Amino acid sequence: MSFTLILNNIAKHIHLTADEQTIFTGMLRPQTIKRKQFWLSDGDICKHSAFVTSGCLRGFTVDKNGIEHVLSFAPVDWWMADMYSLISQKPGMLNVEALEDTEVLLLSKINQEALYKQIPKFEHFFRVLVENSLVASQQRLIDGLSLTAEDRYNNFCKRYPTLIYTLPQKQIASYIGVTPEFFSRMRKKVVRST
Repeated sequence: MSFTLILNNIAKHIHLTADEQTIFTGMLRPQTIKRKQFWLSDGDICKHSAFVTSGCLRGFTVDKNGIEHVLSFAPVDWWMADMYSLISQKPGMLNVEALEDTEVLLLSKINQEALYKQIPKFEHFFRVLVENSLVASQQRLIDGLSLTAEDRYNNFCKRYPTLIYTLPQKQIASYIGVTPEFFSRMRKKVVRST
């Protein structure tokens, strides 16, 4: 198994020695998640962070009317977890589903805590991930309150450039907070104006 992708991801923020890389990779567990299979379901306690090495995950909630609301996607080289549940170790509200056959490397919360003691610079790495996630969530909330659907779509395209043409339109529509029908009309208008 190659750990190059995850080690390169970590190297963006911290430098690991060869020994530290060995300790870290020894704590990872590979898992395959089949297309449409759930990695997490509403009510589960999230015990791992998942790093996507192939495929794509989506995180979503379902409201009382059965309508799905997509909160995030995790394509290759992204991390995914139900942050509330992972940190609090209480049942979460996030569903995480594979949009295609997906390979992930799992890091358990227990091993993450052990990393902080064995290799303290991992605290910096995971703090940066959490801070980036918080900033993105806050910006998304502000965008949802103040931007047009077209502007939200443009922000989606900047955030997930590899997913624009691979995701079903209804998934993108849910992410930007519009109906699939509205999204289809809006996208045709955007294409005509370019």
